[in-house]
Amino acid sequence: MKKNMRKSVGLIIAVTVIFGLAPTPASLIAAPARAQARATQAPLSAADKRVVTAFEKRVKEYAKLRERIEGRMPKLSKDARPEQIEAHKKTFQQRVSAARATAKPGQLFRPDVAKLIRATIKDEFKGKERQELRQEVLVEADNKAVAVRVNQPYPETQEMLEMPPTLLLRLPQLPKQVKYRFVGRNMLLVDRENGLIIDYMTDALP
Repeated sequence: MKKNMRKSVGLIIAVTVIFGLAPTPASLIAAPARAQARATQAPLSAADKRVVTAFEKRVKEYAKLRERIEGRMPKLSKDARPEQIEAHKKTFQQRVSAARATAKPGQLFRPDVAKLIRATIKDEFKGKERQELRQEVLVEADNKAVAVRVNQPYPETQEMLEMPPTLLLRLPQLPKQVKYRFVGRNMLLVDRENGLIIDYMTDALP
């Protein structure tokens, strides 16, 4: 394992810089082989590109909404106390939730993009790599108490399981305010700052 991890350092450092992530052990082990295979993968079809573009547009619209809401809030001073920071976050959560009061599961993860993402994950992780990913996400991850509901905050006491960097390279790209997360077999979209679960799709993990 250590030998494989050393071989992965170059790729993982590059991906970590791009996405600001701490890579998971499973992705460290398998990164070189998958990166090499990706170079020969067929490009997305025109139809799939349209699906991805539409999804990315929907997520960007959410990002614009939450930026407008945050822009109207009083600014925190650089000397803000922890309780002030927490109060600001709670208010931010409440205002975004209120602005999205009618949001339902699948509003961003529509069936077409959910199908494409499931296929991408299935193609990215095969055989032993899939077993390792399932072990890490379904067994080892300390986030089993997360209630997966739209417009609800991801509990701060629960682990935020990082996405494998090589998978991130293949998934639709997100604005900086939003991140992907696994909870069980679900894939979530979570706001990086206020922690709200924006949307989720089921059966993401093969």
